[in-house]
Amino acid sequence: MTDNKPRFDAVFAGLTILDIAGRPVTAIPDGGGIAFLEEIRMNPAGTASGAVMNAAKLGVSCSTSACLGQDEKGDFIENRYRAMGIDCSLLQRTDTMATSATILPIRPNGERPALHCRGASDEWWLDETKFDAVCDARFLHHGGTGFLAKMDQGQSAKLLAHAKKKGLTVTLDLIAPTDQTLGQLKALMPNVDYFMPSMEEALFISGMSDPADAARFFRDLGAGACIFKWGARGSFISTADGDRRMPAFKVDVSDTTGCGDSYCGGFIAGLSMGYDLEEACRLGTAVSGLVATGLGSDAGVVDLETTLEFIATASILDGDNG
Repeated sequence: MTDNKPRFDAVFAGLTILDIAGRPVTAIPDGGGIAFLEEIRMNPAGTASGAVMNAAKLGVSCSTSACLGQDEKGDFIENRYRAMGIDCSLLQRTDTMATSATILPIRPNGERPALHCRGASDEWWLDETKFDAVCDARFLHHGGTGFLAKMDQGQSAKLLAHAKKKGLTVTLDLIAPTDQTLGQLKALMPNVDYFMPSMEEALFISGMSDPADAARFFRDLGAGACIFKWGARGSFISTADGDRRMPAFKVDVSDTTGCGDSYCGGFIAGLSMGYDLEEACRLGTAVSGLVATGLGSDAGVVDLETTLEFIATASILDGDNG
């Protein structure tokens, strides 16, 4: 008798980089001067990485498909994943490009301008023979459209179509949209259950000024639902049943790096545990808020128990009034 149970709860595929973050940075010293910081941290990050790490911390059975360089940065990421219990059998390593990486000088208010070096994520490639292995799960999160040069040329659309045929729930996030992004999304949207960009990204791509109009734009392209991550205002949720806002939790912000990515990880974890849409969005909101309290894409999140305790005790932030 064949066991048809998927191997993983969720596979997180796409942009995976190494972040080197320091805080607080008020200015870059002139010449060869030096400025002293309170904290510097190196951690895996990116639209797929920030999601998978936080889902794993919440107890989700996770794997990840990404491309790393054959370098010390790639070693660090893979070792960190293994220590967190994330399956690495789908990871690729290349000797043609270094691991993608970013230097983040975190401002005192938590903002994070980025100095990015594109790298091995542009080499990530899955041919059709690998699709079944990547789709051996209940959920597929595709993160990083726009920074995945090879897969962005149409192969990601084939992967998502395959995932839907296999019955997976598909979530999609992107990064740094350009004038070319809409063309890429048109091929992806028909096989996306939850489209999860930031509000800023959603308005830019759609050309709309109103969240509801932007959500309708993407749903007309085929997305089942839209969840726009909205910073201090929480998130905007749009489904066939209507639109609503999920408020954020009040936290002391240290670094907003990876907050949107971590929201996706928390949301997918919630769905995988049988939460309804609103409960899953609340879990994503809590994970995002906790990440903002520390330095890096998985800071502040310990496990499911402490995250649920945070939800039960934290104050709601009135994002409409700051």
